[in-house]
Amino acid sequence: MSKIISIHSFRGGTGKSNSTANLATILAMEGRRVGVIDTDIQSPGIHVLFNLNEDDMEYSLNDYLWGKCDIKKTAYNVTDILRKSGEIKGQVFLIPSSIKVGEIARVLREGYDVGLLNDGFRKLVDELNLDVLMIDTHPGLNEETLLSIAISDALAIIMRPDQQDYQGTGVTVEVARKLAVPRLVLIVNKVPAQLDFNAVKQRVEQTYNCEVAAVLPHSDEMMSLASAGIFTLRYPDHPISKMYRQVAQVLVS
Repeated sequence: MSKIISIHSFRGGTGKSNSTANLATILAMEGRRVGVIDTDIQSPGIHVLFNLNEDDMEYSLNDYLWGKCDIKKTAYNVTDILRKSGEIKGQVFLIPSSIKVGEIARVLREGYDVGLLNDGFRKLVDELNLDVLMIDTHPGLNEETLLSIAISDALAIIMRPDQQDYQGTGVTVEVARKLAVPRLVLIVNKVPAQLDFNAVKQRVEQTYNCEVAAVLPHSDEMMSLASAGIFTLRYPDHPISKMYRQVAQVLVS
């Protein structure tokens, strides 16, 4: 049975898109057909991680939302790109949002019919025969984010050990519970090495009464990669890659 998984954060800069790309790739490495959709329409970027260039994007999610094409035309099979860095047994389909300034400005100015997203999600799962659809959400809480969370089988909220993140994450957890998301987990990311990771995990779980799927350390290798690829393919034996594999299993279980 297919699953819809949303990856969310209350604030930007938490590593949400990086986590989405790595979790999707891990699931594809295991043989699954995975779709990744960038609903961060106001500030898209996950396509960079998959090395999909603007010139290769004939259609984007924006085109579908404005009635210019069917949702399936916005899906790009990036599996062969990923295979240049490692073994992928399954398939990865990326649905990017437009990075053209004029189209981003149009979204901000005119908006779009958010209800089309729900239809699009379902069509992607059916027409691409997906095992998993991963949604890279827009940070914070807006209409499309609430829709993504509401239809998800699992939700991972990414946060940092930062006071602003603690407060914002609390709001998101409360909303997710009201929307009755079947599986809710937290991922604490970019944790400085000098902190006690077990203490961080316990504090977060006690604060939100919610499972922490992983506490990920700050990584110089991740920073050096600078979004120029998928970390778990470049560093498959790195401790962070092993943690991502554990999170992936939690989300699809």
